[in-house]
Amino acid sequence: MKTRNFFFLLATLAIVACQPEIDEFQAAPGTANFTKYVSIGNSLTAGYSDGALYHSAQMNSYPSIMAAQFAKAGGGNFVQPVVASEYGVLPGKRVLGFATDCKGVTSLAPVAATGTPDGLTPVGYAVNNFGVPGAKSYHLLAGHYGDPAGLVTTPMTANPYFVRFASTIETSVIEDVMAAQPTFFSLWIGNNDVLGYALAGGENNAAGETVTDPTFFSTVYTGIVNTLMTTKAKGVLANIPDITSIPFFTTVPYNGLVLTAEQAAQLNGAYQLVEAYLASIGVPYTYNFNFQAGPNAFVIEDRNFPIAALPDYLKVRQMKPGELLLLTVPQDELKCNGMGSFDAVNSKPYGIPQNYVLDEDEVAAITTATAAYNATIKSVALANNLAHVDMAQKLKDAKSGLVYDGVSFNTTFVTGGIFSLDGVHMNQQGAAIVANYFIEAINAAYSATVPMAEVTAYPGIVFP
Repeated sequence: MKTRNFFFLLATLAIVACQPEIDEFQAAPGTANFTKYVSIGNSLTAGYSDGALYHSAQMNSYPSIMAAQFAKAGGGNFVQPVVASEYGVLPGKRVLGFATDCKGVTSLAPVAATGTPDGLTPVGYAVNNFGVPGAKSYHLLAGHYGDPAGLVTTPMTANPYFVRFASTIETSVIEDVMAAQPTFFSLWIGNNDVLGYALAGGENNAAGETVTDPTFFSTVYTGIVNTLMTTKAKGVLANIPDITSIPFFTTVPYNGLVLTAEQAAQLNGAYQLVEAYLASIGVPYTYNFNFQAGPNAFVIEDRNFPIAALPDYLKVRQMKPGELLLLTVPQDELKCNGMGSFDAVNSKPYGIPQNYVLDEDEVAAITTATAAYNATIKSVALANNLAHVDMAQKLKDAKSGLVYDGVSFNTTFVTGGIFSLDGVHMNQQGAAIVANYFIEAINAAYSATVPMAEVTAYPGIVFP
């Protein structure tokens, strides 16, 4: 008995002896200085989530989470342009609720939240978070970007979110950043330079969105960072994720048209008649429709159809692997009215309109520009000895899954735990994951020991 007690005492002493090694971990800034941290970017930086910039998501934006971790290593206060409402600055917030589709089936789905947004009343104080939803790279340099008069011009020359916290109506985002005199900064900008075009459906979109020329982006981005470097501050730059890492473009598969053998035969017969009609009017039709039992490629309107004068409903083809459907494609039209296959009521093809599709040329334009932007961001980081976050690779890796505190995460819409209900922005746990990506890069670049955020301490999507 005494022997057992002796060995138990030895084991206890060994455990106690190990404790100081855990407790002695000290958060430290290394060669960085987190006294005055500012974040610069767009909606991702602002804390936009679920289709809106609302209070709790803003409070748990990735820069706010980073600042809380920086505080353990000498960081100071981090002030955001606070949104009081849980319904956002402007309408558009989505929540998870129950919706009934055209077939009478009720299921969980993102639905519009009901409540009162804050509106555009200026906050009236200086901030640390310069995330401006909708901002492209060159918007950071634009004077009068926070001028309310620019909200009613055509096109708009101001941004409603920057109107809330711009120091003057004449100022630019970067001028206000410089006035804040940061000792450390994060910069994640450029997403909207391709994302605006992608979200609007690519070419010829009603919003007039285009892909920012990579050479122009390089000039603008280099200029922004060179300006920031005059403060002698250190910082971290993040690159642009590929759109195929974002559930807005991957949730609805190109081959989501699931048919029975009978339905496939009916569609093949219908499109044989379409091809015969086109041949009778002298239109050489080079696409071969091929439907079979199981998953099939959706039918889409073809903006490159060789005979432009034909009605849109005849200028159709099936989608190709690698082409993308937007999350906004009307689900009831797909399920009940023949969109993506054939309009049986009116006996004519019903291709998915181009504003819900990114075809192979549009995907290539986005991919090429993203690669060029990311080459610029990496070269600028190297030239200025700044930390660099390869967010493109991080989110690509996240598609196959991550585990934090025993909880699995991936980029699947709703159930993956990273993205919010708009399919583009992170939820609050996703923001913590992104914050950790930044902290990991900062620690490596500046020999810092900033502790990682506890991802599961933040809320994810709320289920009804």
